[in-house]
Parts: sequence; C-alpha cells; structure tokens
Amino acid sequence: MKRIFTFALLFVFSISGIAQGPVAKADVKPKPKANGVTDTAKTAQPNNVEYTKSILENTTDPQFLTELVDHLPASATVPSPEKVLGYPVGTPNKLTYTKDQYRYYRELEKATQRVKTFVAPEKSEQGREQLTVVVGDEATLAKLSRYKEILAKLADPRTINDEIAKQLIAEGKAVYWASGSIHSTETGSPEMLMELAYRIAVEESPFIQAIRKNVIVMITPTLEVDGRDTMVDLYNYRKANVGKRVPGLIYWGKYVAHDNNRDSMGMALALTRNQMSIFLDFRPTVLHDLHESVPFLYVSTGTGPYNAWLDPIVVSEWQDLAYQEVEELTKRGVPGVWTHGFYDGWAPNYMFYVANGHNSIGRFYETFGNGGADTTDRVVGAQSNRDWFRPNPPLARVKWSLRNNVNLQQSGILIAMNHVANNKEKFLGNFYLKSKRSIAKAKTEGPAAYVLPASETRPTEAADLVNLLKLQGVEVHKLNAEAEVKEGKFGAGSYVVRMDQPYSRMADMLLDTQYYNVNDPAPYDDTGWTLGPLRNVKTVR
Repeated sequence: MKRIFTFALLFVFSISGIAQGPVAKADVKPKPKANGVTDTAKTAQPNNVEYTKSILENTTDPQFLTELVDHLPASATVPSPEKVLGYPVGTPNKLTYTKDQYRYYRELEKATQRVKTFVAPEKSEQGREQLTVVVGDEATLAKLSRYKEILAKLADPRTINDEIAKQLIAEGKAVYWASGSIHSTETGSPEMLMELAYRIAVEESPFIQAIRKNVIVMITPTLEVDGRDTMVDLYNYRKANVGKRVPGLIYWGKYVAHDNNRDSMGMALALTRNQMSIFLDFRPTVLHDLHESVPFLYVSTGTGPYNAWLDPIVVSEWQDLAYQEVEELTKRGVPGVWTHGFYDGWAPNYMFYVANGHNSIGRFYETFGNGGADTTDRVVGAQSNRDWFRPNPPLARVKWSLRNNVNLQQSGILIAMNHVANNKEKFLGNFYLKSKRSIAKAKTEGPAAYVLPASETRPTEAADLVNLLKLQGVEVHKLNAEAEVKEGKFGAGSYVVRMDQPYSRMADMLLDTQYYNVNDPAPYDDTGWTLGPLRNVKTVR
C-alpha cells in the first residue's frame, strides 16, 4: 500500500503541480529530415503514407520524434497494426484489448516467417492467455531451438569450458525481451509493442537489420492481462459517458493491484510464474520492463544502495545501457531523457528479478503517461528542474499524447536493442562470466551451502520453501546419509542448497540474513525477505 500511495501522489503531482524553474530547452535540435527519414533509418523501402501521417499528426511536438519512429515502412504482404485493429498505434482515444493485441500478433505470424507466437504455461487468475511473441531473422527463427540450446549451455558453465563458450558466443544470438504493462493504468506499452514487432519484422534499414542479425526480440504484449482489459473497459466507459462518475480500478487481477510487481520472491501470481518459466526456457540476455510514471523517459539505473547479493557486473551493465539511450536520444534533440534519481535496485521483489537474479540484465523504463489515450496539457512540476542526473530536463509544460509516449518508448528500446546487437559478444560473454562466477561463489565468497535440517518440525513448510526455490530455477539436493560439519549434524533427508550452481546468488539472496546499512538512505521498498524465518523454517548457513 505504501508504494501504491506513493505512485498516486506522484501521478497527481505531475498533473497539478506548479512548475518550478525555467522551461527546459532541448540541448540539441532534431536533425533535418529528408522525406521523414534521417541517415540512421534511411532505406529505399516505401513508407505506409497514411500511417506515417497519423504518427506525425498525433505527435504534439517534433522534439518527441526521432528518425527511428517518424515513419512506418509499407509491406505488400505483412499487415501493419491499422490493417487489423482499424487504427494506427497512438491514435487518440484508442486502447487495445488483449484479445485484439493477440489477434494482431497472430496475423503477423501468418504473414511472415520473422514472427512466432507462444502461449505461456499458465492462464491468468481470470482465465486469460498470456502470449509471448518472438521476432527475428527468418534463418534465426528457423533455428530457434539451437539458439536456446546455446544460451542454456552458457547459463551453466559446468557443462562446457572457456574454449567451447567462445565458440558458442560467436554462434549465438542475444535475446532482448520487452515486457508490457504489468501495471494496468500504464497504458502505452501494449500499443507500442505491436508497432515495434511490425517494424522489426518489416523494416530493411541497416539499423533494424543489425537488430535482426544479432538479436532475437521477445515481447510480452501485456503482462497483467486481467487488469489491462478492465482498464480498457473503464477508459471506454469514461469516453462514452462524459461527466458521469467512473468506477475505480480497484483490483487489476483477481487478488492484487499495483503490487503485482512485488511478487518475484513469492511467485504467488500466474504472471510471475509465467515470466520465470519463460526465462528458464529462453535465458534472455535482457529483460526490459515497460512502465509509466515520470516525465518524459526515465531509463533505469537507480540511486543505490544496490542489492549486495548481485554480481557487480550487472550493475555496470545497467549503466552501460542507460547511458547509451540517454546520450543517443539527447543527440536527437529529445528533452527529458535521464537516469539515476529514481528507485534504488535493492529489494529483489520485482518481476524483473527473474533476470537480475539469474545472471541476466533486468531493467525498466518510466515514460510519461496520461492514464489512457487522451491528449492532455500537463504541468510537469519539480521534475522539470535541471539536476546533476537530469542535465537535459523535461519541459515545464507540455501537451502530451499517447503517440509521444509511443515514440519515446520505441525510440529508446530500439537504441538499446541496436546497442546489444552491435555488442552481442560482449553481452553474451558477460552472461557466461556471471554464470561462472555464480558457480565459483561457494569458494570465492561463500557460503558453501544452506541446509534445511531433516529434524525440522515443520516438514510441509520446509517442502513449500524448497518448491519455491525450485520455481526460481535453484537446484536443491537431499542428504542420503547423515553428515556432520562444524555448523552441526544433519540427518538423512535434510535439504541442501549448494552454492556451486548457476543461480546461487538468487538462493543466497533469499536465504541469507537481510541487512540494510543504517547510514544508507531509506529504501524504495521497505521489504523483508529472509525466507527461512518468514516461512517458519530453520535454515543453517
């Protein structure tokens, strides 16, 4: 509830707050465009004229456009979003239900060998499907099982050596996974992702070709499928009943609202279990969670203190990716793209810890959203101030549209995907190295293991905790004979979580005694996670 309240205050303040400081000007003006396309995206491919017109008309200021998204390529065989939905992405007053999103992705799959769709293992609590979409080069998708096999081997260095790993890294592809709308009031990403999938499948610019060559793009169109459909219902009701009281979006799913993004440790929700299952199937290099709250595009790194159980390499990767996007969008004259100053990276309760806790990169965006598809005059308030972490701040006042939101999200994530594509071997090499370091942790850092003694008086609770760890991909063993070490004597049947395994850091994070330095600033979430005591189960380090 604390986090819900904070976000509510943030949203109200961003609408009604009084601007502080001068209106920020973009440091770099947009580059002149030739036929709507700069050199980065230039191609002989014709554009979809009407769709491109919609993009330009619904962007409220050229500063919120880049050459990556100021057009949509035409295709004679692959349907663009408006051919299936009846309207272009970013059209005012239009939000798309999950069934229509899925209908579009399945039409893409029928039309091109560059798109495949998969249904997640579990349905939502209200019985809806969750879809996973994969986009890439035809030859890549034809060998998708091989690329998954390569990533599985890099994820477990116990089965290979450095020379084999080098060969696999050269052959393999990075996987960049974009996940939309875990928070139902944050409405832009499910729209943007449909256009992104089409663009990556169809566009033949060198920039997009580089992504298709070295990256497999994965998309979760809408993660909170139940709440999304309720949100669209309420939005459509409000538009059809101007002046009438609109019901509130109390629960997004059957059991939970905003804190559906606080379930990574408990795995209580189908959406979290699905994400974990999909991760363990594909082993994505990057999981990018798309949110909306602050202006105009916040690229996650956080303020610290960072989670001490993570490999420090992943913290460096957060900075690498963030600064790439901030710099490239600032070069293009986009105001209000920044990092630091929001969130801290400490608690492992967020959905994207299915990546961060498993030797991959978890990251997120916060874009400016209007809580629907309206075009609205907004007063930004204090976040238009120039700070050390925000040297090119948002404008103090802005007319903001859904299309602006789509433009910034899509431009940023395309820059990130292209950066990963151009540095594929570095990111796959880091993935392998982090996995090696996790296995070495038992000797280099400790502990050697955690034991859940067989003498424990709550065997059901102990089994539940073991099953939770196994959902996380953690290996758990049983003693087949009594063992004695300096910490005690453990009987046959005791559970043993060894630290010489690929996901030792996640196990250590959940089972170790949580510690927060009293000299550090207050954490973003006040969260406890020492799972032994929380589950009433004895654990011995």
